[in-house]
Amino acid sequence: MKKLFSLSLMLMASAIFAVAAFAADTIKVGVQAPITGEYANEGQGIDNAARLLADQYNAKGGLLGKKLEVFTCDDEGQAMKAAICAKELVEKGVIMVIGSYTSSAAEAAQRTYYRAGVLQTTDGTSDSLVKEGYWTFFRNSNPNSAAATFTAEYMVKVAKFKRIAIISDHSSYATGLADAVTAEVKKLKGNVVYAGKIKANSQNFTPVLTSVKALNPDVIYFAGYYSDGGLIRAQQKQLGINAEFIGGDANDNVDFAKLAGAAAKDAKIINVPTPDMLPYDSAKKFLAAYKAKYGKEIPSIWSLLNADGMLAFLTAMEKLKTTDTKKVSDWLHKNTLNGYSGKLKWDTRGERVGSTFMVYNIKADGSYGVAYPKQ
Repeated sequence: MKKLFSLSLMLMASAIFAVAAFAADTIKVGVQAPITGEYANEGQGIDNAARLLADQYNAKGGLLGKKLEVFTCDDEGQAMKAAICAKELVEKGVIMVIGSYTSSAAEAAQRTYYRAGVLQTTDGTSDSLVKEGYWTFFRNSNPNSAAATFTAEYMVKVAKFKRIAIISDHSSYATGLADAVTAEVKKLKGNVVYAGKIKANSQNFTPVLTSVKALNPDVIYFAGYYSDGGLIRAQQKQLGINAEFIGGDANDNVDFAKLAGAAAKDAKIINVPTPDMLPYDSAKKFLAAYKAKYGKEIPSIWSLLNADGMLAFLTAMEKLKTTDTKKVSDWLHKNTLNGYSGKLKWDTRGERVGSTFMVYNIKADGSYGVAYPKQ
């Protein structure tokens, strides 16, 4: 019996050692994104992009001789679920996390990743994301403040709108962007005739739009998400409000035009260059690979920007020949590398340095043209 018991212990120890050895041969990557819910289109795009990049690395032998293993947690774009996702992904042993899509979800997970020494990259644009200066955090997009400056200058100085209505939802992203745009417009002596909020995902925005109509604006700027923006544009037209429509960067999604229908024509969106307009070979190849793998175009620039963040982490690890996240972070704060969306460089707070915004005009078929600056 003693021999059998000893043999059992030996077998159990061997099994545990085998599992540990297998785990040591993988590098775990987390994806925290809204896989379901109102932002599922974006979340799935982020997840798909991360998995495609992992597949490409694994096809070449992995990273530092180890296979990349991707774990996805659905935060539905909500702060509470994001906090749970962060704990789950840390427990799984991930060393980097891609996401989330919304600023509130990314911010809710930040501290957990920082305490665990897990690298995090996100397209979230809320300025508050860099206030703590966590060494683990890298924003792959531009902050609301930068977008607000460009937006205000376009509306006041370029388009010369005289009566500006600004609408947002109650999220940290939308509120921050709307407040920043309002402040910048006022700095330029522009005239904000309306500044109000909608309840996200409420479907019927006619009460707010009716109030806006009475003020006779010549432009409506919406700082919320595409899932509401498309409907606001459609209902604006139904109410006979002939003002221009300009959406903030979170309206940049193929579903905006689907929701707006015919009213999408001539609506404008302000964002960094769309994926199809990026002149880099690496971007073109990645986008072609994405379409070949998933049978559809990448949803928006946000998926590609998150892939950029992941690419930066992997590239740094290759160059340093280590998965030590602190060393990787220090290297990324001091160096510049090429990404899908151009040069990738971060300041000490994890803020991406340098980008170019554009004003896009939506055509009748849902495609984009550049309205400003003129090409």
